[in-house]
Amino acid sequence: MGCSSCSSGKDGQPKGCKNNGTCGTDGCNKLTVFDWLSNMSLPSGVAPFHCVEVRFKNGRKSFFKNTENLSLSIGDIVATEASPGHDVGIVTLTGELVRIQMKKKKVDVDSEDVKKIYRKASQKDIDIWQKARDREQAIQVRSREIAIRLKLQMKISDIEFQGDGSKCTFYYTAEERVDFRQLIKEFAQEFSTRIEMRQIGFRQEAARLGGIGSCGRELCCSTWLTDFRSVNTSAARYQQLSLNPQKLAGQCGKLKCCLNYELDAYIDALKEFPKTEIKLETEKGTAVCQKIDIFKGYLWYAYEGEWMNWHKISADHANEIIEANKKKEKVPSLEEFASELIEDTKVDFENVVGQDSLTRFDQPKRSKRRRNKNRNRNKKKVAVEKQNPTAQKSKEGNQESKNANRKQNQRNRKRKPQQRKNNNDKS
Repeated sequence: MGCSSCSSGKDGQPKGCKNNGTCGTDGCNKLTVFDWLSNMSLPSGVAPFHCVEVRFKNGRKSFFKNTENLSLSIGDIVATEASPGHDVGIVTLTGELVRIQMKKKKVDVDSEDVKKIYRKASQKDIDIWQKARDREQAIQVRSREIAIRLKLQMKISDIEFQGDGSKCTFYYTAEERVDFRQLIKEFAQEFSTRIEMRQIGFRQEAARLGGIGSCGRELCCSTWLTDFRSVNTSAARYQQLSLNPQKLAGQCGKLKCCLNYELDAYIDALKEFPKTEIKLETEKGTAVCQKIDIFKGYLWYAYEGEWMNWHKISADHANEIIEANKKKEKVPSLEEFASELIEDTKVDFENVVGQDSLTRFDQPKRSKRRRNKNRNRNKKKVAVEKQNPTAQKSKEGNQESKNANRKQNQRNRKRKPQQRKNNNDKS
């Protein structure tokens, strides 16, 4: 997700909104909401919705009341109410879509948690905000050193300063309960600011920090996923995936959220399949299910005692055999229902351009050793010819005699079959 005009300039700084990483148009930010009502005007006599959505560092967002009736648009930097002081954020959503988002997240408009916007941020507010943001990286490194020295089983994953620099929030993850009373004292003495410790889960940590998943795309939790549903290993079993924790785990160390995306489709497809623990009774023997293919609708069965010979049958035929077994009837064998195990090996793509290889016009590289040998050999020949020209002439004569003898031998070979044929005719 990024703006089309955010390519790098000559000095390495991004173009576009000129905010150098904090996109002012909210096109490069996390958990961005597309305002599909932006080009629609309100009916006459209807006042615009008085709440807006404001984004702070990473994916932290909140709703605020526009009590001063400020003319706000997406990308405006505003100073909002905080406790204590004020915070600085970027407006990410305005209008009627904010009402829908608040209803979706079950936020009451009249609630005390919905605070108000003071003003549009002045240049002084922005300078203080940027100066506080520049301190975050160094403070994060120092805070981790202090936590390690105190031997606390916790990981400080992110730090966020309030817009006025009066408070610093430390986000951390921990397996167990942590006693950080001494840690807060040292933080307050070291950093000279108000300290707030906030524990988050491993999924929330991955959503805040972001990253690239095993699919090659940005993490769903940091781009668009807002609710974290529980993921069980049964989702992997339904989808016929191997229960390998290294492959099923995401950046957060938990099971991947994407295991739930297609789970409903798999469950609906499996309703047409018989249960894998049901055995098929035939006159040839009892067959046990070995594997299923949900997409193609096939099952593989093997007779007890003949585990190496698999028979592929469709789900409909398997259901027919099970129905016959319920009536205490046995089919002769699975071979009558088995499909041919001939796999289609046809390539799905063809090279229509005709460019088989990018290096098809390149000349093969000759080894330098062979090239040097040929050069030395030619040099020796030239030197011998200059020293002894008579030897060269005799050598040429010998070569001519060899060629003449070779031609004579070829003539004799052609005559011999003809002579043999004549002798056979005489006899």
